[in-house]
Amino acid sequence: MKQTRSSLRETALLLTLGAVGLGFSLATGGDFLTSRNLSQLFIEYSITATLAVGMLLVILPGHIDLSAGSGVGLTGGIAAVLITNQQWPAPAAMAAGLAVALVLWAAMGTLVVREGIPAFIVTLGGLQAFKGLFWKVIENKTIPVAQGGTSNALSLLTTTYLPQWLGWTLAGVLIAGFAWAGWRARSARTAAGLSVETAEMWYLRTFVTAQVLGLLVLVCNRYQGVPMPLVILGAMAFGVHFLVQHTPFGRSLVAIGGNAEAALLSGIRVKRVTLVAFILMGASVALTGMLQTAYAGYSTTDVGNLLELDAVAACVIGGVSLRGGRGGVGGVLIGALLMAVLGKGMSLLGTGPEAKYMVRGAVLVTAVWLDLRMGAAH
Repeated sequence: MKQTRSSLRETALLLTLGAVGLGFSLATGGDFLTSRNLSQLFIEYSITATLAVGMLLVILPGHIDLSAGSGVGLTGGIAAVLITNQQWPAPAAMAAGLAVALVLWAAMGTLVVREGIPAFIVTLGGLQAFKGLFWKVIENKTIPVAQGGTSNALSLLTTTYLPQWLGWTLAGVLIAGFAWAGWRARSARTAAGLSVETAEMWYLRTFVTAQVLGLLVLVCNRYQGVPMPLVILGAMAFGVHFLVQHTPFGRSLVAIGGNAEAALLSGIRVKRVTLVAFILMGASVALTGMLQTAYAGYSTTDVGNLLELDAVAACVIGGVSLRGGRGGVGGVLIGALLMAVLGKGMSLLGTGPEAKYMVRGAVLVTAVWLDLRMGAAH
């Protein structure tokens, strides 16, 4: 029953996404659907979705991370300063940013699980502290990410495109992986005597996924090829999906979000699982920070600003319960795409920043309201 509701919700989201995209295409005289614009849209989408997929791991056990946006700015800023001012090799600078993120998120996770401080408070404090630390690192200046005007490994993250044949090959691998994972999960549930979706529904989901990925590659290849951020997002999304759906760790996350006390009594190491979820969130923040800074071409004080709200909105729109215990990568990816389409469409229409903030806020509140209504109904 839950799988059916999830499928219906994702279908409704896809229909809504199609309607919004069509509306923007008509309003912009077709400019919205040009291959160049869509390629840029996919890069921006990949950045938001990468953070949202990481946010899923924290929300599933019933927590939230309000510091993610500040962390994105901080980690990207560290890499930019080390590359530009200290002449570090880009890989080493990115590794330093990742290390800082892992330490900071491990510290926040420790405060949550060992001291019992609500994640809302801990990460709210992190939002302020990381923002101040970020501004201190870049000294309130604009720091470019290129060395001597030439590209490096950081800037190449968002300026690299795959050859056409490689894009098709990766799409084929993803489709095969999605089909295998779905069939494996269905077989396991059948063997355990649990309810499963019909074979027709599994085939339909696989067919639709294949069509979407094929169309995605076709559109990207009409411009310069599949952008690297989309490849990174695909790898991360597949990894997190497998982690959540097919490993004891993922099942523990869901169990903790459903009922933490019952999970503890059943033998789940609640504190350790939650701490690992925060550490993985730190890795997601660092990766997003590198992508966001590389895409902007520089690190400045507004990088990552309010990005955590887009990530939370993407999760909730995609069916992730803020109370924990429910959600999946597929819904998060669709929710993030809806947020990206709204942002890109409004930019093409010349919408002012004040209207964009109002729309984002309205979407977030509406998504939370729908989540609460659905929770009450079930």
